[in-house]
Amino acid sequence: MSWLISLPCTRAEAEAVSDGSPLDALAEPPVVVTREIDEDAGLWQLDAYMDDKPGAALLSLLQSLVPSAKGHKPIVEQLVEQDWVTLSQQGLEPVQAGRFFVHTSSYADRVPPGTTPFLIDASQAFGTGGHDTTAGCLAMLDRLKRKGIAPRDIADIGTGTGLLAFAAMALWPAARTIASDIDPASIFVTRDNAAINHVPLGRGSGALTLEVAPGTDHPAIRHRAPYDLVIANILAGPLITLAPDIAVATAPGGHAILAGLIARQMEPVLAAYRAQGFRLAARGGSSEWPCLLLVKRRRYGWRRKERAFHRADPADASFGSW
Repeated sequence: MSWLISLPCTRAEAEAVSDGSPLDALAEPPVVVTREIDEDAGLWQLDAYMDDKPGAALLSLLQSLVPSAKGHKPIVEQLVEQDWVTLSQQGLEPVQAGRFFVHTSSYADRVPPGTTPFLIDASQAFGTGGHDTTAGCLAMLDRLKRKGIAPRDIADIGTGTGLLAFAAMALWPAARTIASDIDPASIFVTRDNAAINHVPLGRGSGALTLEVAPGTDHPAIRHRAPYDLVIANILAGPLITLAPDIAVATAPGGHAILAGLIARQMEPVLAAYRAQGFRLAARGGSSEWPCLLLVKRRRYGWRRKERAFHRADPADASFGSW
């Protein structure tokens, strides 16, 4: 038997639940899924699945995640002979972005022909494809491929579930690709997802290297630099903090895909990267969650050697993808 707790919430609260939730500190945290239940009315809902009957402390903690639900009594249901993992996937619709089709186990038998599918179930890490930022990055990767761009060295900073690294490898299978995240749980999840999606792990061409690192601060990341393509689907604060490091990591003429920012944060992020020699090549994503494609300007003539990567402070923000 398992249990389900449901609470109404706002879209902003639904987006914020994945960002450093206090549930992570629990020994056995529930699986939390947020979903839009009425698009016209803008109604959202938080669902939490667990094996044991919830106590008052857990109910109070869940209510603290959605202040707008103050005064609403949580709906607590006992689910008989149900698989809570499967239930947690049912609210996650598949996402098609460019040639990619990202789905959970519930949709494994409904993959459209001619697409590049990835099975990414909800987990401790973020980046299942359902968020606009991740979908925007997938579409931008597809756009680069259609333009004939062929990166040989790729870095996915803040990989989350590994999805964007997997997509890049599907487009450019001969490239050397490295993915990092500040959260060790994300790397474990990415390793599992790689096995599910038949993505080879390793350190050579055509294989994915995984490292735990805050931003770009890891010897393996520095050793492979500069990269023809850097992907960073994180948050505006870390993107700005990491601008000098990502600039050093990106080859002249190379591309950077940045996401995780909202529309009003676009200009500050762009200003930080323009100061490091990037120009905006394209904007994708949604109106609320833009995805930026930048190109590092080529420099001609003599130039002083760039300094090595600085050490990013994990306190700046979480360097995990959405």
